[in-house]
Amino acid sequence: MYKNLAAAPARALAAACFLSAWLALPAQAQAPVPNPAASAGAVPTPDSAPLKAAFVYVAPLTEAGWVRQHESARQAVEAALGPRVKTTYVEDVPEGADAERVIRDLAQQGHQIIFTPSFGYMEPTLKVARDFPQVKFESVTGYKTAANVAVSNARYYEGRYLAGIAAGRMTRSQVAGYVAGFPIPEVLQGLNAFTLGLRSVNPQASVKVVWLNAWFDPPRERDAAMTLMNQGADVLAFHTGSTAVMAAAQERGKLAVAYHSDMRRTAPEAQILAVTHQWGDYYTRRVKAVLEGRWQSGSVWGGVREGMIRVGDFGPRVPKAVQAEVLARQQDMAAGRLQPFAAGAQPVLDNQGRTVIPAHSQLSDEQIRQIDWLVDGVQGRLR
Repeated sequence: MYKNLAAAPARALAAACFLSAWLALPAQAQAPVPNPAASAGAVPTPDSAPLKAAFVYVAPLTEAGWVRQHESARQAVEAALGPRVKTTYVEDVPEGADAERVIRDLAQQGHQIIFTPSFGYMEPTLKVARDFPQVKFESVTGYKTAANVAVSNARYYEGRYLAGIAAGRMTRSQVAGYVAGFPIPEVLQGLNAFTLGLRSVNPQASVKVVWLNAWFDPPRERDAAMTLMNQGADVLAFHTGSTAVMAAAQERGKLAVAYHSDMRRTAPEAQILAVTHQWGDYYTRRVKAVLEGRWQSGSVWGGVREGMIRVGDFGPRVPKAVQAEVLARQQDMAAGRLQPFAAGAQPVLDNQGRTVIPAHSQLSDEQIRQIDWLVDGVQGRLR
């Protein structure tokens, strides 16, 4: 088992969780119709050995967070495909030379498909893929494809908007706090969408942000949460890698939005809801495609509609009416009736007073991927 192969200390959860929804291609650009001739003979016989699938994780496997969601997806693959597949994983693999070494070793060991869910794994994945053209690679949150390398990512900002609706209903101080890693487009997408959702139901509410310039630093995440609560925030959200913000809200009797996965074990009273990433169906479909000889490269940027993002796991302090409202808006989003970055009769302004979404229009995917502003209602600056 490879789970302890990389013993290097956990570093930042890396840009996997955060960097590349803005770089990935639209969800409509899904894998093309395969060429049967290109994969002739790839379908295993009933007596053949199981397909070997491997997963590389950028941080230690814990009970919640980015890595946990991908581990749950690996387990979903096993549950769906049973003896047809044999999976393994390597946890706590830093980006760079260590990642290339691990990915290469997995390819040499005969794994037929390898999932690498970290933005910093993109280049090592491509390098190894050139040397193993018969192996399929899934660069999760990457944006560069090859004949045997596919990319995928999720529209995290959609869940953020829905969480903002819940926060807008729950805040009493009219101030929400946001602990953020780096001011790059994916983080700005989430922060702005959260604020737009918040103010869609509570126009007087605002969001204070603390930039950490780090992805995974539990002590500093906790300190930032405490600072925001001391400044009047009674609802918190975060775009970092640990459960520290949730734990801080639980300790202080405040509320918080979980990210990546359900965190009620850490904050049973504090959690409003969780914005969760759902990789199991996608991973299963991709492994099954290899089994059936129809895998091809492609790009997916999926959200609520595709089942890759969802909100739920409401905490006990959230009224049933608020839960119903959020779930109804989630259905609207799935049906295409609700777009987070769309303006009605009034334009959407940034917090410097400039129009960023003209009236009666919405941002294109390309514009969303390039967001470099803070929406009106965010108290803070880019730095």
